[in-house]
Amino acid sequence: MFPDSSSGYGYEECKATADWLLEQAPVRPLVGIVCGSGLGGLADMLKDQKVFKYSDIPNFPQSTVHGHAGQLVFGTLKGKPCVCMRGRFHLYEGYPIQKTTMPIRIFKLMGVETVILTNAAGGLNQDYKVGDVMIIKDHINMPGFAGNNPLCGPNEDRFGTRFPCMSDAYDRKLQQLAQAVGAELGYSDFLREGVYCVLGGPSFETIAECRMLNRLGADAVGMSTVHEVIVARHCGMRVFALSLITNKAVMDYGSEEKANHEEVLQTGQQRSLQLLKLVSTMVARIDVGDNYKNGEAHHCEH
Repeated sequence: MFPDSSSGYGYEECKATADWLLEQAPVRPLVGIVCGSGLGGLADMLKDQKVFKYSDIPNFPQSTVHGHAGQLVFGTLKGKPCVCMRGRFHLYEGYPIQKTTMPIRIFKLMGVETVILTNAAGGLNQDYKVGDVMIIKDHINMPGFAGNNPLCGPNEDRFGTRFPCMSDAYDRKLQQLAQAVGAELGYSDFLREGVYCVLGGPSFETIAECRMLNRLGADAVGMSTVHEVIVARHCGMRVFALSLITNKAVMDYGSEEKANHEEVLQTGQQRSLQLLKLVSTMVARIDVGDNYKNGEAHHCEH
């Protein structure tokens, strides 16, 4: 037995949950999508849906955040078999980091090859506007600096290597595809590309923290996604991620602006239709079923 299995999120538990879902799911998914705050509409686009409540899925964590539905939705998007998480798990909910990323490993064991992650984030880059969509090209993992990484503990070799490479975490071909699709759809004026920084939350950042992160090279800041990316890359899946810039980080002590969750959800609704179009058009063009090999996925350029 895997030493970590007593914790409830080892290989055996993930496998049992994946098998339970596959027995009842209408499709074996090749694309996995994680919907961020206010972006659950992606799941509504799936055809021939089968919906599972998180509370009904064995070993699955529960979502506690307003604006996160807590459902796993199976179906097809533009003819491609997909699974969609409506609502994700965050460090600030009090879960161990391994538990928050468990669904990503379940994706892998169900056959998912490509993961698309979305989130709502604060814009640090002064050129960004509320409503911009940032394609994530790289990340800064702040909790990781403090030793809070989803791969801590004994390594499970059946998922991946002990020391996975992260310099190629975000698939360049998928980034290029997003830019091309965005240009075709006429979205170029609000489509950006940048670096996402993750913090633990749930409090929003102070002015000093925003200034620091911006100087370190972060374009946007949020409380999710990075841990899922690390786990997805560890087990050899391709990753594409984007942030909807829902508020501008406050950088000036004279400002009266304040970040709030309602504003985040509101911006999500306003831009969501265009985001849905962008993601669904991308899914239509992603090559799937080509068994993106572990070795290839982990190839790293030093």
